[in-house]
Amino acid sequence: MYIQIMDETGRVSKEIIKQTQELLKQSAQALKLSDNKEMSVTFVDNLRSQEINLHYRQKDAPTDVISLEYQADETEFFFDEDMEIPAELADELADSFMGELFISIDKAKEQAEEYGHSLEREYGWLAVHGFLHINGYDHYTPEEEKEMFDLQKEILETYGLTR
Repeated sequence: MYIQIMDETGRVSKEIIKQTQELLKQSAQALKLSDNKEMSVTFVDNLRSQEINLHYRQKDAPTDVISLEYQADETEFFFDEDMEIPAELADELADSFMGELFISIDKAKEQAEEYGHSLEREYGWLAVHGFLHINGYDHYTPEEEKEMFDLQKEILETYGLTR
């Protein structure tokens, strides 16, 4: 799995970036995804998180993690319009790109303090949570929440990030 990680803030440690890569790869293995999958993760501040949240979710407030699942008919999201790509390659590339995560470093710090666990664990929780959303998991009903949160807990514990 290829994961592009960007830090718009310049304040995320190399250790957190490495942890994020490892956790997302472990999450992909837990879901038995093919190795050709791709995604991006961008670390942002609360101001940028609020802008993205307003644009995509019409919520004018910062949030901890935003998951944008790639939809196959959104080729402008992935391809430059001027690129000439053979149809079979375009299909393969479209099938491999899963989506984007935006993680607020400000919210991560606030929530780690609020919940009384390490910043590493909070970053891990947010990355896995967002990844599961991109892969169709949700928590609108008690059953969905249990399934998603149990899987999330299992992935984090297997990695060694406990409360």
